[in-house]
Amino acid sequence: MTEGFLSSEEYDEQAHRLYDVGDYDGALEMLKEGLALYPNAVELCVGLGYARLAREEFAWARRAFERAMVLDPAHEDAMVGMGEALLRLGHRIEALRLFHRVEQMGFDDDIELMLTMGRALYRDGLYTQARDVFGRAVAARPDSAEAVASLGYALHRLGDDVGSGRQARRALRIDPDLHEARIYLGHLLYDRGDWEGSLREFERVPPVEHWDALAVWRILELKRALWHMESGDARLAPWEDRLRALEELDDPIDRLLAEIESEVAEKDGLALDPSQLELFSGRAEGGREHRVRSPDGHVYRGSWSAIVRQMRDAAGFGHEPLSAFMRRMAERWHEQSGVDVPFRDPEVFLRAAVEYRLMFLEDGPD
Repeated sequence: MTEGFLSSEEYDEQAHRLYDVGDYDGALEMLKEGLALYPNAVELCVGLGYARLAREEFAWARRAFERAMVLDPAHEDAMVGMGEALLRLGHRIEALRLFHRVEQMGFDDDIELMLTMGRALYRDGLYTQARDVFGRAVAARPDSAEAVASLGYALHRLGDDVGSGRQARRALRIDPDLHEARIYLGHLLYDRGDWEGSLREFERVPPVEHWDALAVWRILELKRALWHMESGDARLAPWEDRLRALEELDDPIDRLLAEIESEVAEKDGLALDPSQLELFSGRAEGGREHRVRSPDGHVYRGSWSAIVRQMRDAAGFGHEPLSAFMRRMAERWHEQSGVDVPFRDPEVFLRAAVEYRLMFLEDGPD
C-alpha cells in the first residue's frame, strides 16, 4: 500500500480515540490537520466542536458547530453540541430550542444524544429540564443504567431524595459496577443517617475507582465511628492512601492559592499587598476582625482567612491548604443541605455559609 494522506474518516477515528482517553489537545490537532485537507468534512467539524467544549473554549466550539450546521443543517450531533455551547455562553432559550428540535426530529430514542443533552442541562443548573430529558431517555431505554442513574441525580437536585434513591438502586440492579451511582447512593444514605448502609455502598467501590474525595473521607469517618478504628490501623491504609492521592491531584488554581496562603500563614494580620488580595480574593480584608459562630456554638474570630484557617485546624485538617478545606466543606454542605457554597474565596465562602444558615455571623453593624 502506498503511503498517502489519511481519509477524513481515518482522521475522525483517530481523533475519537485521542478524545476518549482525555488527550483533547491531541484530538484538536488531529482534527485541525484533517480539516486542512477536508474542509467540508462535517464529522471533523463536529469533532472539533466537542474537542473545543472539552477544553472549555466555548466561543470556538460554537464557531465549529456553526460551520458543521452550514454543511449539514440537520446534523443531530452538531445541533446538540451547538446547544451545549450556547448554554455555556448563557444563551439558554436558543439552546432549549435546539434540543427540542433534535427530539422532534425523532432522535428522542437515541440514548447517547439524550444523555448529552440532559447532562448539558444539568451542568447549567436546569434541573427540571434535565429531569424531563433523562425521563424520556429512560422511557426509550429502560435498560440503560446511565440514563436511570442520571434521572436519579436530577431528582436529587430537585429535592426528591426518595425518588433519587429509588433510581440509584434501579441503576445498580441493571449495572452493579456503575460506581458513580453507588457512590451517589452512599451519600444519600449518609445524609439520611443510615451509616451502616452508607459505608456498605461506599466500600463496594474499590479504592482505586473512587474519584470523590468526600466519599473517601466519609469512609474513613464511618470506619472510625462504627468500627472504632484509629489512625495507623492497617485496614484504613488503602483509604488513607486514596484520599491522599485525590487531594494531591494537580489543580493549578488550588496550587496558586496554596502558594499565596503559605506566604501569609505564618501570622494573621500581616500587612498584605492590597492589589494581590483583590486579584486573588476579590477584595482586601482590611484590618477588621469578624466573628462567626458554628451550629455547635464555637465562635471563630479574626480575618475571613483566619476564621477559615481556625475551622480547618479545629476539624483536624491542618495539613490542607485553605482552598482544599473550603472545597471539602462546600461538598459536605451540598450533600447535607443541597446548597452550593462557593469555595474559592474565604469571605465569599463564609458569607454564603451564613446566608444558608450553615454558620452564623456575629459581627456588629458595619
